[in-house]
Amino acid sequence: MSYTIPPATRIGHVHLKVADIERALGFYRDLLGFEVTQWYGKSAVFLSAGGYHHHIGLNTWYSKGAPPAPVQSAGLFHTAILYPARKDLADVLGRLLDASYPLTGASDHGVSQALYLNDPDNNGVELYWDRPKEQWPFDEAGNLQMVTEVLDLNDLLAEREQP
Repeated sequence: MSYTIPPATRIGHVHLKVADIERALGFYRDLLGFEVTQWYGKSAVFLSAGGYHHHIGLNTWYSKGAPPAPVQSAGLFHTAILYPARKDLADVLGRLLDASYPLTGASDHGVSQALYLNDPDNNGVELYWDRPKEQWPFDEAGNLQMVTEVLDLNDLLAEREQP
């Protein structure tokens, strides 16, 4: 018997083990701009965009002071954070550059444009914007044709809202 998940299903949040909550907050709250919605004791905190109960959970329950997980191990490859508009992705790129925060990559996937970086615990993070579906690349048979091409960061930055 085959089952297909309902099309309106969404991934609601990610909960990350971190070594230092304040250091992780410096990234997710102070740099990316997520808002703290609730502390769970002193060892966990929930953050959101737009007042949702939480998009990101951070905890030190099993990881306080621990080193990052080895790259060559099973686990989360990256957390992807979807921005509503290309100008919003441009704004966060500007914030990252202003803070001299290193990118690990920047790609145009045809369906989306993405910035890649690591958080302070070396968890992969993708910050991206989806093109409207009518702009996605399909072949003549109607098959999606995603690509990985270099993202023009200067073109993206041209959309940045100036303070």
